[in-house]
Amino acid sequence: MTFLKSIDSKLFHTEIPYKPMGKYVHFLTIRVTESYPLFQTDGELNKSRVRAGKKDKNTISRLSMFKRKQSTPERLVGRELMRNYGLVKDEECEYNVKFAMDNPDCIIYGFAIGDSGSEKSKVVVDTAFSITAFDESHETFTLNAPFENGTMTSKGENGSKPGEVTSRINQQDHIRPQVFFPSIVTLKDPTEASFLYVFNNILRTRHYGAQTTRTGRVRNELIGVIFADGEITSNLRWTQAIYDEMKANNTINSPEPLDEDDVIAAARTAIESQMADEFIVHQDYLNEQFAAVLQEVKAITANEDELKKLLKKADDEAKEYAKVHIKIKDKSKDKDKAATK
Repeated sequence: MTFLKSIDSKLFHTEIPYKPMGKYVHFLTIRVTESYPLFQTDGELNKSRVRAGKKDKNTISRLSMFKRKQSTPERLVGRELMRNYGLVKDEECEYNVKFAMDNPDCIIYGFAIGDSGSEKSKVVVDTAFSITAFDESHETFTLNAPFENGTMTSKGENGSKPGEVTSRINQQDHIRPQVFFPSIVTLKDPTEASFLYVFNNILRTRHYGAQTTRTGRVRNELIGVIFADGEITSNLRWTQAIYDEMKANNTINSPEPLDEDDVIAAARTAIESQMADEFIVHQDYLNEQFAAVLQEVKAITANEDELKKLLKKADDEAKEYAKVHIKIKDKSKDKDKAATK
Protein backbone atom coordinates (compact mmCIF):
# COMPACT_ATOMS: atom_id res chain seq x y z
CA MET A 1 0.00 0.00 0.00
CA THR A 2 1.46 3.33 -1.09
CA PHE A 3 0.27 6.83 -0.19
CA LEU A 4 2.40 9.19 -2.28
CA LYS A 5 2.67 9.61 -6.04
CA SER A 6 4.84 12.75 -5.99
CA ILE A 7 7.91 10.99 -4.47
CA ASP A 8 9.81 8.12 -6.05
CA SER A 9 9.10 4.98 -4.01
CA LYS A 10 12.75 3.83 -4.34
CA LEU A 11 13.66 6.55 -1.81
CA PHE A 12 11.82 4.62 0.92
CA HIS A 13 12.51 1.29 2.59
CA THR A 14 9.73 -1.29 2.43
CA GLU A 15 10.28 -2.08 6.12
CA ILE A 16 12.18 -0.49 9.01
CA PRO A 17 15.78 -1.79 8.81
CA TYR A 18 17.65 -2.84 11.94
CA LYS A 19 21.06 -1.55 10.83
CA PRO A 20 21.76 1.90 9.32
CA MET A 21 21.35 1.66 5.56
CA GLY A 22 22.46 5.15 4.48
CA LYS A 23 19.11 6.62 3.49
CA TYR A 24 18.24 10.02 4.94
CA VAL A 25 15.40 12.46 4.45
CA HIS A 26 15.79 16.04 5.64
CA PHE A 27 12.75 18.21 6.40
CA LEU A 28 13.61 21.88 5.78
CA THR A 29 11.64 23.78 8.40
CA ILE A 30 11.34 27.45 9.28
CA ARG A 31 9.96 27.77 12.82
CA VAL A 32 8.12 31.08 13.25
CA THR A 33 7.16 32.40 16.70
CA GLU A 34 3.59 33.69 16.87
CA SER A 35 3.40 34.67 20.54
CA TYR A 36 6.01 34.96 23.31
CA PRO A 37 7.60 31.52 23.79
CA LEU A 38 10.32 30.62 26.30
CA PHE A 39 13.31 28.52 25.27
CA GLN A 40 15.29 28.64 28.48
CA THR A 41 17.63 26.81 30.86
CA ASP A 42 18.03 27.79 34.52
CA GLY A 43 15.62 30.70 34.12
CA GLU A 44 17.45 32.43 31.26
CA LEU A 45 16.77 32.38 27.54
CA ASN A 46 19.19 30.14 25.67
CA LYS A 47 21.59 32.06 23.45
CA SER A 48 24.88 31.54 21.63
CA ARG A 49 27.63 33.89 20.48
CA VAL A 50 28.34 33.13 16.80
CA ARG A 51 29.26 34.77 13.50
CA ALA A 52 26.41 36.69 11.87
CA GLY A 53 26.87 35.02 8.49
CA LYS A 54 29.25 32.97 6.41
CA LYS A 55 30.34 36.11 4.59
CA ASP A 56 29.55 38.60 7.34
CA LYS A 57 32.22 37.89 9.96
CA ASN A 58 30.75 40.13 12.67
CA THR A 59 29.94 38.34 15.93
CA ILE A 60 26.40 38.43 17.33
CA SER A 61 24.40 36.64 20.02
CA ARG A 62 21.58 34.50 18.68
CA LEU A 63 18.68 32.84 20.49
CA SER A 64 19.06 29.06 20.61
CA MET A 65 16.32 26.45 20.41
CA PHE A 66 17.85 23.25 21.76
CA LYS A 67 17.06 19.92 20.11
CA ARG A 68 14.87 18.62 22.94
CA LYS A 69 12.78 21.80 22.75
CA GLN A 70 11.96 20.77 19.18
CA SER A 71 11.67 16.98 19.15
CA THR A 72 9.72 16.43 22.38
CA PRO A 73 6.63 18.53 21.46
CA GLU A 74 6.53 16.88 18.03
CA ARG A 75 6.64 13.32 19.32
CA LEU A 76 4.02 14.16 21.97
CA VAL A 77 1.70 15.41 19.22
CA GLY A 78 2.17 12.07 17.44
CA ARG A 79 1.43 10.15 20.63
CA GLU A 80 -1.70 12.24 21.19
CA LEU A 81 -2.93 11.40 17.70
CA MET A 82 -2.29 7.68 18.11
CA ARG A 83 -4.05 7.75 21.47
CA ASN A 84 -7.02 9.44 19.83
CA TYR A 85 -7.35 6.58 17.33
CA GLY A 86 -6.75 3.81 19.86
CA LEU A 87 -3.24 2.81 18.79
CA VAL A 88 -1.61 3.77 22.11
CA LYS A 89 -3.09 3.03 25.54
CA ASP A 90 -1.86 4.75 28.70
CA GLU A 91 -1.65 1.51 30.64
CA GLU A 92 0.73 0.14 28.00
CA CYS A 93 2.79 3.20 27.04
CA GLU A 94 3.29 6.44 28.97
CA TYR A 95 5.95 8.92 27.88
CA ASN A 96 9.04 8.96 30.14
CA VAL A 97 7.31 6.54 32.53
CA LYS A 98 6.69 3.28 30.70
CA PHE A 99 7.30 2.64 27.00
CA ALA A 100 5.46 -0.09 25.09
CA MET A 101 8.50 -0.40 22.79
CA ASP A 102 6.41 -1.45 19.79
CA ASN A 103 4.60 1.63 18.44
CA PRO A 104 5.70 4.32 15.93
CA ASP A 105 6.68 6.80 18.65
CA CYS A 106 8.97 4.33 20.43
CA ILE A 107 10.56 2.89 17.29
CA ILE A 108 10.95 6.14 15.31
CA TYR A 109 11.84 8.57 18.13
CA GLY A 110 13.55 6.03 20.39
CA PHE A 111 13.38 5.12 24.08
CA ALA A 112 15.57 3.95 26.95
CA ILE A 113 14.31 1.91 29.90
CA GLY A 114 17.35 0.92 31.91
CA ASP A 115 18.13 -2.77 31.49
CA SER A 116 14.66 -3.47 30.02
CA GLY A 117 15.65 -2.26 26.54
CA SER A 118 16.39 0.76 24.38
CA GLU A 119 16.07 1.95 20.80
CA LYS A 120 18.10 4.76 19.26
CA SER A 121 16.09 7.60 17.74
CA LYS A 122 15.86 7.63 13.96
CA VAL A 123 14.93 11.33 14.11
CA VAL A 124 17.91 13.68 14.36
CA VAL A 125 17.30 17.29 15.44
CA ASP A 126 20.03 19.80 16.25
CA THR A 127 20.00 23.19 17.96
CA ALA A 128 18.31 25.90 15.87
CA PHE A 129 19.36 29.56 15.91
CA SER A 130 17.40 32.76 15.35
CA ILE A 131 18.21 34.68 12.18
CA THR A 132 18.14 38.00 14.02
CA ALA A 133 20.33 38.91 16.98
CA PHE A 134 19.33 38.27 20.59
CA ASP A 135 18.85 41.97 21.42
CA GLU A 136 16.34 42.36 18.58
CA SER A 137 14.52 39.09 19.26
CA HIS A 138 13.48 39.26 22.91
CA GLU A 139 11.91 41.60 25.44
CA THR A 140 11.44 41.59 29.20
CA PHE A 141 8.01 41.40 30.80
CA THR A 142 7.02 42.16 34.38
CA LEU A 143 4.77 39.40 35.69
CA ASN A 144 2.39 39.78 38.61
CA ALA A 145 -0.07 37.68 40.58
CA PRO A 146 -3.20 39.74 41.35
CA PHE A 147 -5.72 38.99 44.09
CA GLU A 148 -9.19 37.75 43.25
CA ASN A 149 -10.55 41.28 43.10
CA GLY A 150 -8.22 41.83 40.13
CA THR A 151 -5.92 44.31 41.87
CA MET A 152 -2.46 44.06 43.38
CA THR A 153 -3.74 45.37 46.74
CA SER A 154 -4.40 42.97 49.63
CA LYS A 155 -7.75 42.85 51.49
CA GLY A 156 -6.03 41.73 54.68
CA GLU A 157 -6.29 37.97 54.12
CA ASN A 158 -3.68 35.27 54.81
CA GLY A 159 -1.76 37.41 57.30
CA SER A 160 -1.30 40.43 55.03
CA LYS A 161 -2.35 43.93 56.01
CA PRO A 162 -5.37 45.56 54.32
CA GLY A 163 -4.23 47.85 51.51
CA GLU A 164 -0.76 46.30 51.35
CA VAL A 165 0.58 46.03 47.80
CA THR A 166 1.68 42.50 46.97
CA SER A 167 5.32 41.78 46.25
CA ARG A 168 4.41 38.91 43.94
CA ILE A 169 6.11 40.54 40.95
CA ASN A 170 8.74 38.98 38.76
CA GLN A 171 10.52 39.69 35.48
CA GLN A 172 10.97 37.21 32.64
CA ASP A 173 12.58 37.48 29.20
CA HIS A 174 10.35 36.27 26.37
CA ILE A 175 11.07 35.70 22.69
CA ARG A 176 9.19 38.13 20.46
CA PRO A 177 6.66 37.15 17.79
CA GLN A 178 7.94 36.80 14.23
CA VAL A 179 11.37 35.51 15.18
CA PHE A 180 12.56 32.83 12.74
CA PHE A 181 14.48 29.64 13.55
CA PRO A 182 15.61 27.63 10.48
CA SER A 183 15.72 23.96 11.47
CA ILE A 184 16.55 20.77 9.58
CA VAL A 185 14.81 17.65 10.94
CA THR A 186 16.44 14.45 9.72
CA LEU A 187 14.82 11.01 9.56
CA LYS A 188 17.14 8.06 9.03
CA ASP A 189 16.17 5.11 6.83
CA PRO A 190 12.55 6.17 6.21
CA THR A 191 9.70 3.99 5.14
CA GLU A 192 6.86 5.85 3.45
CA ALA A 193 4.74 5.54 6.61
CA SER A 194 7.48 6.77 8.97
CA PHE A 195 8.19 9.68 6.58
CA LEU A 196 4.53 10.71 6.66
CA TYR A 197 4.30 10.16 10.42
CA VAL A 198 7.20 12.56 11.14
CA PHE A 199 6.01 15.00 8.45
CA ASN A 200 2.54 15.12 10.04
CA ASN A 201 3.98 15.66 13.52
CA ILE A 202 5.98 18.67 12.33
CA LEU A 203 2.97 20.18 10.57
CA ARG A 204 0.63 19.65 13.56
CA THR A 205 2.86 20.90 16.38
CA ARG A 206 1.90 24.43 17.45
CA HIS A 207 3.52 24.96 20.85
CA TYR A 208 7.17 24.77 21.89
CA GLY A 209 9.13 25.69 24.99
CA ALA A 210 8.00 26.34 28.57
CA GLN A 211 4.45 27.22 29.64
CA THR A 212 2.98 25.65 26.53
CA THR A 213 -0.60 25.94 27.81
CA ARG A 214 -0.50 29.75 27.86
CA THR A 215 2.11 30.83 25.35
CA GLY A 216 4.79 29.30 23.16
CA ARG A 217 2.84 29.43 19.91
CA VAL A 218 5.15 28.51 17.03
CA ARG A 219 4.22 27.69 13.43
CA ASN A 220 6.28 25.37 11.26
CA GLU A 221 6.69 26.37 7.62
CA LEU A 222 8.20 23.53 5.59
CA ILE A 223 9.95 24.69 2.42
CA GLY A 224 11.24 21.36 1.11
CA VAL A 225 12.49 17.84 1.72
CA ILE A 226 15.85 16.46 0.64
CA PHE A 227 16.59 12.75 0.27
CA ALA A 228 20.27 11.89 0.50
CA ASP A 229 22.78 9.16 1.31
CA GLY A 230 24.21 11.25 4.17
CA GLU A 231 23.61 14.25 6.38
CA ILE A 232 23.51 17.74 4.91
CA THR A 233 24.45 21.20 6.19
CA SER A 234 23.89 22.24 9.82
CA ASN A 235 21.21 24.57 11.15
CA LEU A 236 23.86 27.18 11.99
CA ARG A 237 25.42 27.27 8.51
CA TRP A 238 21.98 27.42 6.89
CA THR A 239 20.97 30.28 9.21
CA GLN A 240 24.18 32.17 8.47
CA ALA A 241 23.65 31.71 4.72
CA ILE A 242 20.09 33.04 5.06
CA TYR A 243 21.41 36.05 6.97
CA ASP A 244 23.96 36.78 4.22
CA GLU A 245 21.30 36.48 1.54
CA MET A 246 18.88 38.79 3.34
CA LYS A 247 21.60 41.32 4.06
CA ALA A 248 22.61 41.34 0.39
CA ASN A 249 18.96 41.95 -0.55
CA ASN A 250 18.55 44.71 2.08
CA THR A 251 15.67 42.82 3.73
CA ILE A 252 17.08 43.06 7.27
CA ASN A 253 15.88 46.39 8.64
CA SER A 254 16.51 46.35 12.38
CA PRO A 255 14.60 46.85 14.64
CA GLU A 256 11.68 45.99 12.32
CA PRO A 257 10.65 42.29 12.34
CA LEU A 258 11.65 40.25 9.32
CA ASP A 259 9.09 39.73 6.58
CA GLU A 260 8.14 36.06 6.27
CA ASP A 261 8.13 36.08 2.46
CA ASP A 262 11.67 37.51 2.47
CA VAL A 263 12.83 34.86 4.94
CA ILE A 264 11.38 31.96 2.94
CA ALA A 265 12.81 33.29 -0.34
CA ALA A 266 16.25 33.67 1.26
CA ALA A 267 15.98 30.21 2.89
CA ARG A 268 15.27 28.57 -0.48
CA THR A 269 18.16 30.34 -2.17
CA ALA A 270 20.50 29.55 0.74
CA ILE A 271 19.70 25.83 0.85
CA GLU A 272 20.15 25.50 -2.92
CA SER A 273 23.56 27.15 -2.56
CA GLN A 274 24.47 24.88 0.35
CA MET A 275 23.42 21.74 -1.52
CA ALA A 276 25.47 22.78 -4.57
CA ASP A 277 28.55 22.51 -2.33
CA GLU A 278 27.66 19.06 -0.96
CA PHE A 279 29.57 15.93 -1.99
CA ILE A 280 26.77 13.43 -1.34
CA VAL A 281 24.12 11.95 -3.60
CA HIS A 282 20.86 13.81 -3.06
CA GLN A 283 17.43 14.32 -4.59
CA ASP A 284 15.83 17.64 -3.71
CA TYR A 285 12.13 18.42 -3.55
CA LEU A 286 11.98 22.20 -3.51
CA ASN A 287 9.76 24.94 -4.95
CA GLU A 288 7.11 23.48 -7.33
CA GLN A 289 8.18 19.89 -6.68
CA PHE A 290 7.74 20.34 -2.95
CA ALA A 291 4.41 22.15 -3.42
CA ALA A 292 3.08 18.94 -5.02
CA VAL A 293 4.41 16.84 -2.12
CA LEU A 294 2.94 19.17 0.49
CA GLN A 295 -0.45 19.20 -1.19
CA GLU A 296 -0.49 15.40 -1.29
CA VAL A 297 0.59 15.06 2.36
CA LYS A 298 -2.05 17.53 3.55
CA ALA A 299 -4.74 15.67 1.58
CA ILE A 300 -3.81 12.48 3.49
CA THR A 301 -3.49 14.00 6.97
CA ALA A 302 -6.70 16.06 6.65
CA ASN A 303 -8.78 13.03 5.66
CA GLU A 304 -9.70 10.90 8.69
CA ASP A 305 -9.92 7.62 6.77
CA GLU A 306 -6.57 8.17 5.05
CA LEU A 307 -5.00 9.32 8.32
CA LYS A 308 -6.17 6.16 10.07
CA LYS A 309 -4.68 4.04 7.28
CA LEU A 310 -1.38 5.91 7.61
CA LEU A 311 -1.22 5.50 11.39
CA LYS A 312 -2.18 1.82 11.13
CA LYS A 313 0.55 1.24 8.53
CA ALA A 314 3.14 2.98 10.73
CA ASP A 315 1.97 0.95 13.74
CA ASP A 316 2.12 -2.34 11.84
CA GLU A 317 5.70 -1.57 10.71
CA ALA A 318 6.74 -0.68 14.26
CA LYS A 319 5.23 -3.85 15.73
CA GLU A 320 6.86 -6.01 13.08
CA TYR A 321 10.23 -4.38 13.82
CA ALA A 322 9.78 -4.82 17.58
CA LYS A 323 8.79 -8.45 17.21
CA VAL A 324 12.02 -9.25 15.35
CA HIS A 325 14.57 -6.87 16.86
CA ILE A 326 13.46 -5.86 20.37
CA LYS A 327 13.53 -8.44 23.13
CA ILE A 328 11.06 -7.35 25.78
CA LYS A 329 12.21 -8.50 29.18
CA ASP A 330 9.81 -10.99 30.73
CA LYS A 331 9.30 -9.72 34.28
CA SER A 332 7.33 -12.82 35.31
CA LYS A 333 10.47 -14.92 34.80
CA ASP A 334 12.44 -12.58 37.03
CA LYS A 335 9.82 -13.01 39.74
CA ASP A 336 10.00 -16.79 39.38
CA LYS A 337 13.82 -16.69 39.69
CA ALA A 338 13.60 -14.47 42.76
CA ALA A 339 11.09 -16.83 44.37
CA THR A 340 13.36 -19.87 43.92
CA LYS A 341 16.37 -18.20 45.59
